[in-house]
Amino acid sequence: MAKYLVTGAAGFIGSHIAAALASQGDGVRCIDNLATGNRVNLEAISGDVEFIEADINDADAIRGACRGIEIVFHEAAIPSVPKSVIDPLSSHQANINGTMSLLLACKEAKVRRVVYAASSSAYGETPTLPKREDMLPAPISPYAVQKYCGELYLSSFTRVYGLETVSLRYFNVFGPRQDPTSQYSGVLAKFITAMLDGKSPVVYGNGEQSRDFTYIDNVVRGNLLAASAPAAAVSGRMFNLATSRRITLNEVIAILRKLTGYTGDVQYASERTGDIKHSLADISAARQALGYEPQVAFEEGLARTVEWYRSAQQRNVVNAR
Repeated sequence: MAKYLVTGAAGFIGSHIAAALASQGDGVRCIDNLATGNRVNLEAISGDVEFIEADINDADAIRGACRGIEIVFHEAAIPSVPKSVIDPLSSHQANINGTMSLLLACKEAKVRRVVYAASSSAYGETPTLPKREDMLPAPISPYAVQKYCGELYLSSFTRVYGLETVSLRYFNVFGPRQDPTSQYSGVLAKFITAMLDGKSPVVYGNGEQSRDFTYIDNVVRGNLLAASAPAAAVSGRMFNLATSRRITLNEVIAILRKLTGYTGDVQYASERTGDIKHSLADISAARQALGYEPQVAFEEGLARTVEWYRSAQQRNVVNAR
């Protein structure tokens, strides 16, 4: 019987968490409506996990998915600031209604713990750096509001119903399997694939905005630690999950030029509504309560990611012949 449920399991982060859980030998159940996820992301572990193709807002489906589960990793979302600005209603339905649907199913099924993919966008454009969990949230975009609302609901379900919950505020996660073809995909996936193709990467703004880019392996590790940490130390709480180091987009471009061999121009476009200028996390709380420490530095993670996309590009060329 499955011990773990991963929502949004066919997506970028969800598929990495599912793979890490499967490698431990524990039963893993996955649910995804494939709106943004891809079954290809689960191919390597397809024989080791149970997969349900359904939306988490399908009450019957999510109740069935939660049955017999001990721990849920809630990654299902429409994880995009620009998408939420263009179409706030569909983002709301996925990110808020979907989270409520899951929490109700977890309560009914007596799930022990939910680990939630929260977002650093909840901090908004407050000038103080680094961002600490005790700062007042100031979300700007509809997406940021939705993800922060999810945190509040998880905390409420801990206080009211005794469901163990842990919210992890992600800071600009990147790595293999991030979809570069989506207009809402992560900036590094877009930079890398463009430069490998010899095309100009597009930077929104002047490139001096900075991010606490976090390699996927660090995020997976943080999730596993959040699942196993003592309830007294973590339940009902929120933690930053990042590296506590920031780098500008112009600095990223310079590193990627070396890694990809790209020598062309860079396109600079107008800033996008809802984007923030700078992000940097204080990860002291996660260190103390979770025992979290980032294992993969930015440069190493970027090199691994470039190599993965390069290999994927070569495979596609071979398959096309």
